[in-house]
Amino acid sequence: MSAITTPFPEAPVAWSLPYRGKVAMAGLIIGESAIFTIFVVAYLFYIGKSLTGPTPRDVLETPIFFTICLLSSSLTVHFAGRSLERNNRGAFLSLWSLTILLGGLFLFGTGREWHRLIYEHGLTISTNLFGTTYYSLVGLHAFHVTAGLVMLLIVLMFALAGRVGADQFRRVDVLALYWHFVDAVWVVVFTVVYIIGR
Repeated sequence: MSAITTPFPEAPVAWSLPYRGKVAMAGLIIGESAIFTIFVVAYLFYIGKSLTGPTPRDVLETPIFFTICLLSSSLTVHFAGRSLERNNRGAFLSLWSLTILLGGLFLFGTGREWHRLIYEHGLTISTNLFGTTYYSLVGLHAFHVTAGLVMLLIVLMFALAGRVGADQFRRVDVLALYWHFVDAVWVVVFTVVYIIGR
């Protein structure tokens, strides 16, 4: 039997190393995911084990509007990156600023909720197990949102100074990847705290 050959030889597939910024961000996200997993498991483990009140059912209000703000910011940061890739600076600046505004609104909502829990219901991190795990988990997420907002603001300042163009697209895309991670984590935290935990 003779081997069947194709009339057109297959061209070797060109392979290049992935962008090192994305590889670094992927490593960071994997590490941060492990940390969040520990906090989520702790929250789930201690649900209903507080000996004194208040309980989640007594004091938590579901932050629908602020959740929509944060999740919408994933869309705006994505389209901002696409605009930068096409060198559309006006659209990039508008969408990037809108992302910052939406993230800021989310943080404002978290702060308002904490103020209400502390001053109206007396729930602090040392009140009971619920307070300890709630503030630890939601606070960890709020810290990551704050860090993301700081980085977004730095990019905005450079962009306003004319230092961010289409050639910076891949770097901006790496930061957008972090922001998507923060949003995805909130879906898990929201589900655990405001749906399962009540």
